Amino acid sequence: MNPSQSSTPAGLALTSAVSKIKWRILPLFVAMFIINYIDRVNIGFVRSHLSTDLGIGAAAFGLGAGLFFVGYALFEVPSNMLLQRYGARAWLTRIMFTWGLVAACMAFVQSETSFYFMRFLLGVAEAGFFPGVVYYFTQWLPNHERGRAMAVFLSGSAIASILSGPITGALLLIEGGGLHGWQWMFIIEGGASMVFCVVVWLVLDSTPREAKWLSQEQREALAAVIAAEQEQRAANRPAHVSALSLLRDPQIVLFCFIYFAIQLTIYGATFWLPTIIKKMGHFNDFQVGLFNSIPWIVAIAAMYLFAVLAARYKKPQFWVATTLVISAAGMAISAVAGPVIGFVAVCFAGIGFKAASSLFWPIPQAYLDARIAAAVLALINSLGNLGGFFAPATFGYLEQKTGSIQGGLFALSGASLLAAVLVFLARTRPAAPDGGGPAEAAVKHAA
Repeated sequence: MNPSQSSTPAGLALTSAVSKIKWRILPLFVAMFIINYIDRVNIGFVRSHLSTDLGIGAAAFGLGAGLFFVGYALFEVPSNMLLQRYGARAWLTRIMFTWGLVAACMAFVQSETSFYFMRFLLGVAEAGFFPGVVYYFTQWLPNHERGRAMAVFLSGSAIASILSGPITGALLLIEGGGLHGWQWMFIIEGGASMVFCVVVWLVLDSTPREAKWLSQEQREALAAVIAAEQEQRAANRPAHVSALSLLRDPQIVLFCFIYFAIQLTIYGATFWLPTIIKKMGHFNDFQVGLFNSIPWIVAIAAMYLFAVLAARYKKPQFWVATTLVISAAGMAISAVAGPVIGFVAVCFAGIGFKAASSLFWPIPQAYLDARIAAAVLALINSLGNLGGFFAPATFGYLEQKTGSIQGGLFALSGASLLAAVLVFLARTRPAAPDGGGPAEAAVKHAA
């Protein structure tokens, strides 16, 4: 909205509508994201319990932890289509209820096979949550407000990284009713999701016209702006280009690998950090959870510091490479040091991989033709998130074969170093003024 329009009756109505939406919807989505993240990563805290009680070894644990991402990737697009068909209120409530139900049922796995199945099913249940929230924002917020809303929403993962350890650790201490602490943890955390979905159903509306908490003037002003922006998007509809065509562009392949390396390290640390902490001493589960929060607190603070530096000194490849080298050094030191120094080294690595995950995205955004940007960014995100499958699966296999996670830590260090070198080959603008790369050629052919 132009500044001159903000003082008109319609402009004032739009401003007040946006303010109401942010105060009503954003806290709800942040809370959902926190619960979602905890239900996704709590598996890292029960590895030793699954081994003791069910005989699930390191390799089976790693494979099961990673299968979540396979289910998530396979069912993300169908879930998005169903959200548009049934409405955001019904579908996001359904997503939260089913992921809570599956998370709670994890308490009753009996074998490797049931463990694999339930982790895959958890990914299927959660599929569509993140893109569903993104789609919701396009239906409720003008373009200029969406970026800030996404930043607030994404803060949920940062908060969850800090909270997941103490909460899960405390629940693991519960014993009774014929159930172990790890079973109570799954039941309570999964049950919390199922209870909270009642709040989602009561608070969410699928479209602004259904929102009785907005005045008629506010609904009309918001609907007019959203409709105009959707018409503009339709007029500039992105070209439909196949993933195979996109992957003929070496730059896009490079982007995919760099982001895959970043996610590989993030999820490797997420799922195996409690194991590293337990080697530091005789800690109970709650103490392990408290220690687990420390690297994420350090990493999140560093992420914002690097964001400030990158904004001031605009050399994106340099900053991504720097953070990846920090990540590689931390992982390599943790592989050869004792438990305490190893934990400090993981904190150091967290500074790198958490900052790299946010500093990376401006590079492909600057390179891509606007007509294919959304498709390519989705492709990079999808392929990159496969790191969530390969990291725990590889770690588990290596530990079972060698009796140590040292090989896995060295592998993560090597992947980060390779990505740090390759990032200097990444361009921040198209190769030619007319966009002469293979991806752009595919766009022209499709247009």
